[in-house]
Amino acid sequence: MERPAGVTILAAVAFILGGFSVLGALGMALGGAVLSRMASGSGLGMLASLGGAVLGAIFFGFAVIYVVDAVGLLKVANWARILTVVLVVLHLFRSAFGLMRAVGHVHPIGLFFTLIFVAVDVWILVYLFKPEVKQAFGADGF
Repeated sequence: MERPAGVTILAAVAFILGGFSVLGALGMALGGAVLSRMASGSGLGMLASLGGAVLGAIFFGFAVIYVVDAVGLLKVANWARILTVVLVVLHLFRSAFGLMRAVGHVHPIGLFFTLIFVAVDVWILVYLFKPEVKQAFGADGF
């Protein structure tokens, strides 16, 4: 069976997210180094350096996950579909905190954009569980 167009779009988005995650990793590492230099001579310099390195490593880890997921989606591998579902569900949990913050601080623009992200995430989940998409991945169960 041929790869559905929506899966190709999801793979492209995963590649883009991977690229942004690499940029974020570099930014965190560089930011930690700059803060470390600015606060040299105190214990805060080492803490800033360590924080930048840890956050940079986390961002880089997500970059690797996104790129591996994108390649798997292009190959129409069922594990990539499952990984995408897991990543989208994690993003929905993160969006729940964004919704609480937007409502708690009465921030209508933040609420609007968070609701858009939630709608896109729900659309992706619905799409990945469509029978024809699952069939393209060769998925029988989940």
